[in-house]
Amino acid sequence: MTEVIASPSVRALAGRMDIDIAKLAKDLGRTTIAREDLERGAPSGAAKGDTSYWEVDHSLFGPVTEEPMSRFAKVAAANLGAANALIPQVTHHDRADIRAIEAFRKALKPEAEARGVKLTALAFHVQALARALRAFPRFNASLSPDGNTLILKDYVHIGIAVDTPHGLMVPVIRDADRKGLWQIASDIGDLASRAQERKVGPEDMGGASMTISSLGGIGGTAFTPIVNPPELAILGITRTEIFTVWEGDIPKPVPMLPLDLSYDHRVINGADAARFMTYLCGLLADPRRMMV
Repeated sequence: MTEVIASPSVRALAGRMDIDIAKLAKDLGRTTIAREDLERGAPSGAAKGDTSYWEVDHSLFGPVTEEPMSRFAKVAAANLGAANALIPQVTHHDRADIRAIEAFRKALKPEAEARGVKLTALAFHVQALARALRAFPRFNASLSPDGNTLILKDYVHIGIAVDTPHGLMVPVIRDADRKGLWQIASDIGDLASRAQERKVGPEDMGGASMTISSLGGIGGTAFTPIVNPPELAILGITRTEIFTVWEGDIPKPVPMLPLDLSYDHRVINGADAARFMTYLCGLLADPRRMMV
C-alpha cells in the first residue's frame, strides 16, 4: 500500500474530525492529503444532518449582506458540528473560592514586573488543571475512533483557546505539569500573542490533554463548552462573582470563580466529574497545594 503523504497538522486535524486519511486518499485517488481535502471529506451526514429546510432566501424579509466563511472557520465548524453530534457530552458546573489565588497573584506583582512576565489568573488555572489531570488519569486520555480502546497519556499538555480576528485558535502548552508558574505564564503570553498575529505553527497546535476556554475577561455566569475531540473534556471559565459565604456565624463576601466542565459521557461519568472538580476547586482555593 502506498503511504499517504500528509503534514503533522493535517493528521492531527483528521484525528479530531474522525477522518480516516488512508480511506479518504483512496476514495479521492490521491496519495497526498491537504487540509482542504479534510474539509470536503468530513462526514456530512453526522456533522450536518438534513439542513435542506435551512435554505431560506433571507432577502425576502429585509436587507442582507453576505460574508464568506474562511477556510479556517469552515474546518473548525465541521469539527465542532461532528463533535456535538457524535459525543454524548454532559456539563458539570461548579465554583471555586479564589481569595488565596488573587492575594498570591497580587503579592507576586512586583516580581512579575521585574521578570517582564504578565501573571494572569489563567497561569494558575493551567497549573491546577495539570495537577488534576495527573491525579485523575482517565481525564488525561483519548478514546479510539471505534470506541473500543482508551488511550491513557503519560504527558500533560494544556490547550488554551484564544479568540483572534481570524477565528478561535487553540495553541498548546506542552508538559504543563513539569513547568513552574513563571514558565507557564510566559508560555501563555507567547502563544496568545503569536496566535493573534497568526504565527503559531503546527508544532504549537494539537495533542492537548484538555483545553481551557476562558470568557472571564468578557462576561457571563456559565456556558457549555463543546468537547474538542480527541480530548475527553474541556474546562470553561467565566467572570468571577462575589458570593456570601458563611464562616461559622459570620457572613463574608468571597470572590467565587464559575467553572464549567464538559465531558464525554462514554468514558467519564457524573461522579468522576464531581470528584475531579472538587479536587480542582480545592487546588484553586489553596494554591500552595499545586506548588508542591
